[in-house]
Amino acid sequence: MKEKLAVPEGSLPAQGGAAAVIQPSNKIWSKLKRDKSLYLMLLPVAAFYLLFKYSPMVGEIIAFKNYRFVDGIFGSDWVGLRHFRMLFESTDFWRVLRNTLLLNVYSLVFGFPVPILLALLLNEVRVEGYKRLVQNLLYIPHFISWAVLGGIIIALLSPSTGVVNLLLKNMGLEPIYFMAKSAWWPVAYTVSSIWREAGWGTILYLAAMASIDPQLYEAAKIDGASKLRQIWHITLPGIRSTIAILLILRMGSMMDVGLEQTLSLQNSSVLDVADVISTYVYRVGLQNMNYSYTTALGLFQSLIGLILVVSVNKVIRLFGERGLW
Repeated sequence: MKEKLAVPEGSLPAQGGAAAVIQPSNKIWSKLKRDKSLYLMLLPVAAFYLLFKYSPMVGEIIAFKNYRFVDGIFGSDWVGLRHFRMLFESTDFWRVLRNTLLLNVYSLVFGFPVPILLALLLNEVRVEGYKRLVQNLLYIPHFISWAVLGGIIIALLSPSTGVVNLLLKNMGLEPIYFMAKSAWWPVAYTVSSIWREAGWGTILYLAAMASIDPQLYEAAKIDGASKLRQIWHITLPGIRSTIAILLILRMGSMMDVGLEQTLSLQNSSVLDVADVISTYVYRVGLQNMNYSYTTALGLFQSLIGLILVVSVNKVIRLFGERGLW
């Protein structure tokens, strides 16, 4: 007897001699039908980005027009690159650009490693009650508005009644005007940023550490590896991809400084270091109603952010890590 050859089910000929072909549209429809609950959950997010992120991008053409309320966006006169030339010839622009970059560099250098260190420390805590308590205390500042946190920081750093300066007086030192001196204001800004955001970043790294195989630690203990060796050779490589992705996202905001934080902490004495792009846009664009000029500034800001994200993503991929794409 002749042996029957096993034929894959999908390759059997259909009736009439034509091969059975599944149409791509049928595949898409079957996937939509299968995962309809997930796509329904995605709809509010997609609607949010379409309404509040993508549709306002039409207004970017204001940067190339002499915008007037009476004429509207499409009725205003074209002026080409005039606002960009005004922008790059302005000394105020270079001052706020310098301040924005410096504050973001301080936050990146001193603030980016802090959540990693906190996550490494919390990951070694074995008393669950104490660990949850510390986590909650670290997370709380993230959910408090800068209007409240700014008042707390100013009160803590007050030269007359602030806790920090009272400690300095007890040590025989002179009080420091942290919020009124250009040399100390960036320090107060950076420390307050770390205080508010470090706990939130710690969540992401702890979640990444939870996915590391515990057997790796057990094998390292058998080999006699110390805690520092385990952290260096197991924990840090295990969260390396998370660090890379968060670094890429952080570089995308290097041209942006939060308006709420800056407004709540700045004053007229430190405008030479505290005036940033967001406060400059608020003052010139909204208060002085120079919309075309500040739209040009916003377009430049977004372009530089895009270049930084693409560049850092490419560099990280060269080191063998998976980037955002």
